[in-house]
Amino acid sequence: MILASCDRMITLKNLILMNGTMGIGKTATSRELQKLLPRCVFLDGDWCWDMSPFIVTEETKAMVEDNISHMLNNFLRCSELENIIFCWVMHHQAIIDSLLSRLDTHDSEIFRFSLICSDEALTQRLHNDVVNGVRSADIIARSLARQRNYLEMETHKIDTTEISAEQAAHLMYRIIYP
Repeated sequence: MILASCDRMITLKNLILMNGTMGIGKTATSRELQKLLPRCVFLDGDWCWDMSPFIVTEETKAMVEDNISHMLNNFLRCSELENIIFCWVMHHQAIIDSLLSRLDTHDSEIFRFSLICSDEALTQRLHNDVVNGVRSADIIARSLARQRNYLEMETHKIDTTEISAEQAAHLMYRIIYP
């Protein structure tokens, strides 16, 4: 969106935050949404934490948050971009609020989405990932336990129980560009 402000033009950016529990389809939906949006970049928060072994400490959490906010601020400053998609397992509102407090969003419209689905659909998706060696079996209980958190967040809810990532992306697109 472009707005005239006195003698200069301001291009508003769309910052799209997509969250949901593990295995819900954030990455697939983000990739589909990226195809629909003009001048778009996509960042998956997991890419900023792809270490082996996977170590969760206060130091590594701070590092990941710094990496994410640094990259998102760079994307927000880039004049060539109009849409920035960020997905991650942000299972508490405080995570989103903390992230946004680190970003320069003064020329941006922020869209917050939570992907949700039925427990049965999520269990089946994760079971398939376990069988295919993509995830370990303990993910099912952890993911199911977190899913309820997203229902109470200040986000648009997209139920992916019976829709594809492409369909979910189209629903989001219609919210971003009504």
